[in-house]
Amino acid sequence: MPLDRFQREIDYLRISLTDHCNLRCVYCMPLSEVGYAPPASALTPEEIERLVKAAAAVGFRKVRLTGGEPTLRPDLVDIVKRVSRVPGIRDVAMTTNGILLSRMAMTLKRAGLTRVNIHIDSLDPERMSRLMRWGKLSDVQRGIAAAVEAGFSPLKLNCVVTRGYNEEDVVELARLTLERDWHVRFIELMPLGGGECAQISIDRFVSNIDSRRRIEDALGALEELAPAHPADESRNFRAPGGRGVIGFISPVSEPYCGNCNRMRLTSDGRFHLCLLQDDEIDVQKALRSGATQDELGEILLRAVAAKPTGHALADGRSTVARSMHHIGG
Repeated sequence: MPLDRFQREIDYLRISLTDHCNLRCVYCMPLSEVGYAPPASALTPEEIERLVKAAAAVGFRKVRLTGGEPTLRPDLVDIVKRVSRVPGIRDVAMTTNGILLSRMAMTLKRAGLTRVNIHIDSLDPERMSRLMRWGKLSDVQRGIAAAVEAGFSPLKLNCVVTRGYNEEDVVELARLTLERDWHVRFIELMPLGGGECAQISIDRFVSNIDSRRRIEDALGALEELAPAHPADESRNFRAPGGRGVIGFISPVSEPYCGNCNRMRLTSDGRFHLCLLQDDEIDVQKALRSGATQDELGEILLRAVAAKPTGHALADGRSTVARSMHHIGG
């Protein structure tokens, strides 16, 4: 596995397939002036496959497909087939809002997708629509049911907690783990993009310390579980008598930068070195100029070597050039 200059093993490539989304979550995408990348800049399935082969050749083992919303790509199944068949890649996962998943979950499973994370911020239809905007809870629920039927396991549900919108909903979401073996994870807001969504992330921030306290007041003391992997960004717990896992992803209150194993590839072909910083290395130009697999691998290793030690939120600095929908978390 490639090591960065801080001796972290970097073996996990997160690929944003698009910066478009069929929702407009208040902390992620504004209702207007989104600023999409030019369509011609989006990497093709063949280009993505070439980059994943180069990544596998230098020691990457995991791939996650993100967005925006990855299910908006009409060639998603082709991409999954190509990536899952790359020698050395052991795990191909996807993060989705689940809106379109009901019609394609089984097809994606057969194509080689191994796991899905589904974004859902509330189990209350009105609060969900107010926060995630343009989405219906019933559509997400059908996507969850389809993922279960297709055999994706462990199924993970992601909730971004936003003050004044859904901080009280964490209890009912956590309660899902009592009778199901699902992982329900609560994610702290991060100020990305420098616009209105970034300001909401600051103004509406809820610490996972508070979310955990709220859950324990309702369900009882949570038992902490040993991490499955040193680079797991989630601190995992189990409620009394529960089957599933309650996780807390806390990049602000409990940064986990010291164990980061990720490299991010944007939909327009840039290696984004840290989720919460703007540094990037262009690989699209080399890709479209006929670079060999070894040459692409060298660019990726250069990106790994340039990864910063962590974010600078404590100093008041975060990503300005790209919003969350450009990077995919």
